[in-house]
Amino acid sequence: MNEQEINLHWKEIIDTMNDGLMLIGPDGSILMVNRALEGLTGYRKDELVGQSCSVFNCDVCEMARTDGKGKWCTVFDLGHSGVKRCLIMKKDGSYVSLLKKASLLKDSEGKILGAVETLTDISAIDKRDQKIEELSRLLETDTGFHGMIGRSASMQRIFQIIEKAAQSDAPVIILGESGTGKELVAHAIHEIGRRKDGPYIQFNCAALNESLLESELFGHVKGAFTGAYRHRQGRFEAAHGGDIFLDEIGDIPLNTQVKLLRVLETKQFERVGDHRSVYTDARVITASNRDLQELVAQKKFREDLFFRINVIPIHLPPLRARMEDIPVLVNALIRRLRVKRKKHISGLSPEAMKLFMSYPWPGNVRELKSALEYAFVIAEQGSIEPHQLPTQIFSNKPERTSLSAPESKQPLEEKVALIEALRQTKGNQSQAARLLGVSRVTVWNRMRHYGIDLKKVVSS
Repeated sequence: MNEQEINLHWKEIIDTMNDGLMLIGPDGSILMVNRALEGLTGYRKDELVGQSCSVFNCDVCEMARTDGKGKWCTVFDLGHSGVKRCLIMKKDGSYVSLLKKASLLKDSEGKILGAVETLTDISAIDKRDQKIEELSRLLETDTGFHGMIGRSASMQRIFQIIEKAAQSDAPVIILGESGTGKELVAHAIHEIGRRKDGPYIQFNCAALNESLLESELFGHVKGAFTGAYRHRQGRFEAAHGGDIFLDEIGDIPLNTQVKLLRVLETKQFERVGDHRSVYTDARVITASNRDLQELVAQKKFREDLFFRINVIPIHLPPLRARMEDIPVLVNALIRRLRVKRKKHISGLSPEAMKLFMSYPWPGNVRELKSALEYAFVIAEQGSIEPHQLPTQIFSNKPERTSLSAPESKQPLEEKVALIEALRQTKGNQSQAARLLGVSRVTVWNRMRHYGIDLKKVVSS
């Protein structure tokens, strides 16, 4: 085949490409697209040719306006563009993640004929990275029932409920005190459920203020608010075909509750700054350590939303209600820490185990794990002795150091304990959370509640 024959068949040739390709005129109009681009965007060729390339609403396209020339893409100024990662909007309103590269086409005299863009779909890579991140979080929870350890009758019942709940697409709500393992339950439901091959998206509803919360959950379009320089795919859109876990659902603002209710009822939502409805098929799993019915009575949580998420409730018992599980929990956690810390720690001494069995564990399993991590730092080898345990366990006075018990009525002591933990860790909130047996978000919320100035605490 000679060059002339190749020129006659170039359209058929580019239609065999896996990557999307389009030719754009100097005025920004689309002159030609290949078959792969149709598949990527959902548009037909006849719907695109003659349209402005801005139809895709690409979040990295930079347009420059010059007098008398209208809008010009910067590729016409630079002559090329490097490989850029972007989100473009498909015909149905959903986003697709792409790698895009563009360069100019010129004739023999150097006159610009247009620009050619190639677009490579990297959605599968994004999903793979998401899965790797998800699995990496669970490397330390590979024993027991999907990371949950317990031989007590109450935990065996929980495991049975999880297996049954996983076979349904109905909303699940996981209730229990802080540190009881709600995150592990949610992940177990995903791992053994119908949607295990789909994404698993986790989000803490107490971590952000109302405006940022909506952007995280539902996404936003470029320019929706100050600082929105790129499109953002929301958690619900990312969870399409899988499960979304909304932790601390009781802290979600009332305005956002209305939008969440719509998603549950219609499987549709609107991105912040956009009017177009987006469809998502995601199974919703929620969790809370608060009494949602009490919040409903106080008009702080919508009753209709409560009934919508409270289809399959799973109540996790506190650790003090299943004390027979403590020895098996201790043994499993020590095995992991032995490998992680590379220390020859055999276990708890009989005296230390007695303290563990008599301590009420207001921070539940999370606090128990933190106590063992503390002991592994202090102890060098052999058995862990009582004096090598955190102060609250050695003295058996949890109210002086624990912030995790939701029923606590000692705000002054909570504040003192938090300040002391922050002082010991030189302001590191994650380390302070481990000392107290609570989550980092809880530490942050308590700091805000008590008006604690971190700089003053560290310098004092």
